[in-house]
Amino acid sequence: MSTDAHGLRRGPGAQAGAAPPGDRVGSCRAGQGPVERAWAGALELLERDLQRRDAAERTRRAYAADVQHLASWACSRGWAPADMNAKGVRRFIAELSARGAAPRTSARKLAAIRALFVSLREHGLIGENPAELVSTPRRPSNLPRVLSAREAARLLDSIPAGEELALRDRAMFELAYGCGLRAQELVSLSVDDVDHDGEQLRVEGKGRKTRFVPVGEPAMAAVRAYLERARPALAAGGGTPARGRDGRPGAGPHAASTAAAAPPSGAAEALLLSKSGRPLHTSDVRRRLARWIARAGALGERGAGAVSPHALRHSFATHLLDGGADLRSIQELLGHASVSSTQIYTRVESARLRRAYARSHPRA
Repeated sequence: MSTDAHGLRRGPGAQAGAAPPGDRVGSCRAGQGPVERAWAGALELLERDLQRRDAAERTRRAYAADVQHLASWACSRGWAPADMNAKGVRRFIAELSARGAAPRTSARKLAAIRALFVSLREHGLIGENPAELVSTPRRPSNLPRVLSAREAARLLDSIPAGEELALRDRAMFELAYGCGLRAQELVSLSVDDVDHDGEQLRVEGKGRKTRFVPVGEPAMAAVRAYLERARPALAAGGGTPARGRDGRPGAGPHAASTAAAAPPSGAAEALLLSKSGRPLHTSDVRRRLARWIARAGALGERGAGAVSPHALRHSFATHLLDGGADLRSIQELLGHASVSSTQIYTRVESARLRRAYARSHPRA
């Protein structure tokens, strides 16, 4: 048994068709033995590769947690990364399911495991990726929750153009619905991402991919009202507000008294600010949306808990499809890497038509 420069142990299981060794109970404490050091080296290698590919920090943390789960499981059996084959990976996934893990959870962990073995193979540390031979657990094909156009309008129009937080929320949810943004994309927006003259938005999506999305007049009006009447007051809680590329946003009567204060990290650039002048978190988006839905009664019996910020993105795509937009255009607007991700909205439309048929046709 030998180890390489990364501390990764090369075992007989690395050969094609080799079975995992028998269940040998071993300690999983980091650094205690060669197996533990091999897994630590593998995880470090994956982290470096993800950084090199410019993966988001959130993605790197999720992958690290999922692969660490596999590492602990394998260490308890005395298996190094090179000892793992398809049979071993299947056993791990099967045990997850037996313990009640949802198919979505198992599929996510399998994706992280595949990424780990991709890195090991690219660096010549294993000959084959054992996870490639393991089928992804079938996830339930639940259709996304979608608001009707009337429900979306009722929700947005119920947010008053009064105090600062309401102005911010109106701008935030007009952008979410009008541009099809993810919650993370919303809170990542900077003041300079708003192109007032071109009426478009620069969005940094998954994988740090940038796209430009047109902004409708209601959303632009809400953003302008927020920047002129609310953001300066919110920014005053944490420092001097920033100006946009055309000079419109940022300055205001509340800024002078706090000009000398250092703004919170990211506040000078962030478009959406909290009442303390800090950039919003995705949990803030969810909480504020639930509040306005409950207040507006926009969903009737479904209630506030039935809709997440992502439902506004789904509604954006579904209403585009209803209006005649083609899938390729919707794919680009949503920032999907593959049109297969966008095709779910054709199923939403099909389900809606079936419901309409069942309600309306005398022979349905």
